[in-house]
Amino acid sequence: MANEPLIFGQQIDTLSTLVEEGARATAQNVARFIEPAPGTLRRAKSKRHHLIFGRRGSGKSSLLLKAGDELEKANHPIAIVDLEPFKGHHYPDVLLSVLIATLLKYELWLIDHKRGNRFRELAKRLQFWKRKDPVTVATLHQEISKEISALREQLHLADDAGLRTTTAHARNEDWERRSRGKAGVSDDLVAAEIEQEIAARVAANSTMEVVEESKRSKSDYLLRHIIDYQRIFRELSRVSGYSSYLFLDDLYHLKREDQASILDYFHRIAKNNNLWLKIGTIKNRSNWYRHDPQPLGLKIGDDADDINLDLTLEKFSSARGFLLKILNSYANDAEAPKVRDFVADGGVDRLVIASGGVTRDFLGLFRRSIDEARERLTQTPDHARGPKMGAEDVNVAAGSYGETKREEFERDTLEDRARLEQMFEKIKAFCLEKNKANVFLVDQEATDEMHDTIQELVDLRLIHQIRSRVTEKTRTGKVFRALLLDISQYTGERMRRDIEMIEFWRPDNKEILRKAKYIFDPNQTLEEIQISAKADRKKVVEETKTKEFDDQISMDFGD
Repeated sequence: MANEPLIFGQQIDTLSTLVEEGARATAQNVARFIEPAPGTLRRAKSKRHHLIFGRRGSGKSSLLLKAGDELEKANHPIAIVDLEPFKGHHYPDVLLSVLIATLLKYELWLIDHKRGNRFRELAKRLQFWKRKDPVTVATLHQEISKEISALREQLHLADDAGLRTTTAHARNEDWERRSRGKAGVSDDLVAAEIEQEIAARVAANSTMEVVEESKRSKSDYLLRHIIDYQRIFRELSRVSGYSSYLFLDDLYHLKREDQASILDYFHRIAKNNNLWLKIGTIKNRSNWYRHDPQPLGLKIGDDADDINLDLTLEKFSSARGFLLKILNSYANDAEAPKVRDFVADGGVDRLVIASGGVTRDFLGLFRRSIDEARERLTQTPDHARGPKMGAEDVNVAAGSYGETKREEFERDTLEDRARLEQMFEKIKAFCLEKNKANVFLVDQEATDEMHDTIQELVDLRLIHQIRSRVTEKTRTGKVFRALLLDISQYTGERMRRDIEMIEFWRPDNKEILRKAKYIFDPNQTLEEIQISAKADRKKVVEETKTKEFDDQISMDFGD
């Protein structure tokens, strides 16, 4: 078709495929990495421990892969360990498993670099160390392999199992009598006779057995061997000539009560041994430090610094620019038209809002929105909304994409799903049934468990922060946060035409959020919210009937 819309072009097919392939962080996609803020990559490669925070899909894994790739090219020993496979594992087995995976990755690094002859350029430096320390690549490889085997053996043993140790103590009574009888004889004569006695005589023995009972402790094993692991990293630094980096990705998959213990153990290995830790995780799904009953983990500011990758809707223009930059890079690779040529401005804005500023969600929604726009134009070629992808196409795509978010939510919340679902149902009822608006306010200064749960829902991408400071006109001195219910909850199959979609990002809408009706009380029960919503609807119906009656009277009898 000569006048076929651009969105049906083959280049858009290519673009859609590239976007789908790039939605997940992989080693193949490292070249596409775009910094969310200047200096992010530089910090991730620095000699400082870092906790890297961001929502699921915000680019944590991409940053770790990019930093690891550049450091490895510079001959630094690196290991990138994905922690998701250890989800649900119990301590201390989970620590044993992560330690095994870590040492295996460094073993592979040694093998690859040995094959690639990258150590040749360090030959002169190594000659100095060989004179001082006999460590070589081969001996270090053997040592790592030995520790891996020992850890694997521990992993498959039963913890806290009863152990029984029997030690035999034998005494040669005849030998003792002879020794006593030779007191006063010269030492040389006695020494000369000892060999003859050992070779020619089987003496009478008395034996006593000592039985010791104990319990196997994997935690004690790990504590006893921490010095061995510290030595490995000191030797690895000497052999390579560079500091080592350990990237632990998706800490939040591990049990929260174990996270600080695991980080503490690796921090003890790393300290003063030229090993730097980079931990990727979701902030409000993680416990990286605790100080009761004793300090444990990584303390931000003292032991480590944080890197925050979250680009929220509060900085709407920045988020829009960053996400468009990523999309344009894919379009360039696909030799596709410029994004503005086949996506309306309203479509771009809606993609940003629907994604909450999360890169992976933005790309996933974009690909699905292409399909929705094509379906619309196939059914109605001269559709009133035009030939470009628009806001309504994104709305439809967002509805189906909500199922993806739901699946990830269920996968990420094995232990505390009921608590989170209960809060989310209350928020939905407040927004969709009571207020019929897509925004709500929460007390900024509240620090109780209810508000912590709300923040977890933000990190799980079911609600999104749009303002960090909002004041309500009648509550002097009180500050609130403004949050947006995810668009998937009232579009697509869940389409609600009675919901007011507040355009919070527009400068002329700043005052619209400053209303008492938007204040959400998380301590209310779902039933209380629904009863209140029902009462509000009844009041509106009664007021409407009264107005209609008054209007009719006015028409019948005049003013």
